[in-house]
Amino acid sequence: MLTLLMGHSQQVILATGGYDHTIKFWQAHSGFCKRTVQHPDSQVNALDITPDGTLVAAAGFQHIRMYEVESTSPTPVVNYEGVQKNVTAVGFHHEGHWMYTGGEDCTARIWDLRAASLHCQSIFQTSAPVTCAFLHPNETELIVGDQSGILHLWDLRSDHNEQLIPEADVSIQHIAVEPSGKLLAAINKRGQCFIWSIGASGNDVKTSTSGIASQLTPVKDLTAHSKYGLKCKFSPDGAYLATTSADHTTRLWSVANNFELAVELTTAAQRWVWDVVFSADSRYVITASSDGTSRLWSVEEKEMKKEYTGHQKAVTALAFKDGVPTPE
Repeated sequence: MLTLLMGHSQQVILATGGYDHTIKFWQAHSGFCKRTVQHPDSQVNALDITPDGTLVAAAGFQHIRMYEVESTSPTPVVNYEGVQKNVTAVGFHHEGHWMYTGGEDCTARIWDLRAASLHCQSIFQTSAPVTCAFLHPNETELIVGDQSGILHLWDLRSDHNEQLIPEADVSIQHIAVEPSGKLLAAINKRGQCFIWSIGASGNDVKTSTSGIASQLTPVKDLTAHSKYGLKCKFSPDGAYLATTSADHTTRLWSVANNFELAVELTTAAQRWVWDVVFSADSRYVITASSDGTSRLWSVEEKEMKKEYTGHQKAVTALAFKDGVPTPE
């Protein structure tokens, strides 16, 4: 059934975190929990896996911790506690040279991972708490969303920034850029999802060295959900935009069909859907819910295939990576 999750030549990593102050590592195809790591003194706000698949970074209250994926040790290899308030976003440069974070201290930060200890290389200041951040595929611009409804387009080379306000005073909850770099999406707390195209036809946006702010053209103002919006993610093949909400659903919108609703994923037990990730081949999605359960869904069959149960409270963050070469 789940051939993408069962290949022996590649490593599959699935980690979940939540309000029970734990991070769990799962065998994705079976639903078996391989390991539970305590995440003391804080819920898990966000998770991401390093590009080489060796570490998972956890963003929490006043700290960033990094744990080894293949280890029995409960102790983080990095435990940085020099930030104020909640860290709400975390992600990596594609070669793992640096990490970015965003937080309720009204900053986005770039961290040099090549130093002996975690070192903050640059800080971008906002006037409102940062709710989300996403690195454009060109890796020269970080897009930052905040509680006042502003999208900040931060050029990491020049330190210049521009602002975009899709709906004033309505918190931006999440940001996504389509893998080729040609579409930008942002969902706010009202469940509205705003979509822009980036760049003129024929331009290679992914490798472009010019700023994206001047290249944005509104494409769609999508009423994705009638309740609180939580996440938006593009599928790796660019065919779908996934959105999640407090309305207990994950919805997949067809990019080719002007963002018409293609699939709705929900069950009677599911509550707020806090996070969503796609498999590398875009055939499956995994969701995280307030009912303490994560779920694997088939996009084509529009049905649930597996449940990952064990968290005692809401699951608020997912990290999933398939297609990671297995170490020799």
